[in-house]
Amino acid sequence: MVQLGRRYGGGPASLADIASAEELPRPYLEQLAFALRDAGLVISTRGARGGYELARTPETIAMADVLRALEGPIAPMICASEDPTDHICDRTARCTVNVLWLKIRDAIAGTLESISLADLLPPRPIALESTVRVVPGASVPGASAAVDSRVPADPGVPGVPAPDRSPVTA
Repeated sequence: MVQLGRRYGGGPASLADIASAEELPRPYLEQLAFALRDAGLVISTRGARGGYELARTPETIAMADVLRALEGPIAPMICASEDPTDHICDRTARCTVNVLWLKIRDAIAGTLESISLADLLPPRPIALESTVRVVPGASVPGASAAVDSRVPADPGVPGVPAPDRSPVTA
């Protein structure tokens, strides 16, 4: 899903490309892709330029939805499953730790609901402008200004001038 999130808006990605990037067997990814497609999280496109892509924006895909699609209901123990049709332990009514398992399940589910696929995507690199210091009044034949070679290039932060590293004179 992270690979698809990285490629969001760029068209379908082939499972072969994703398998290579993630160093995973393609047959395993096919199983995951089918489950994610059945859950409505990805769409598939057939053909030479086909593959898989996200069905929604990365910001709207909760990791809880991804985990449920791939693993089923969140359940730290069988007696604390989100799915009410799951087998309930014979001891659930008198169990002294069932409340603990339910709180753990709810904490896990709440955390997964609060994290979107977008939260897991690495930030996109920002192209930094190189900062060149110009020495006022300097002249170089064929140029209107000269670069101060005493000051190393500083990529700085866009929109913020580089710090003054000129020697201090008394």
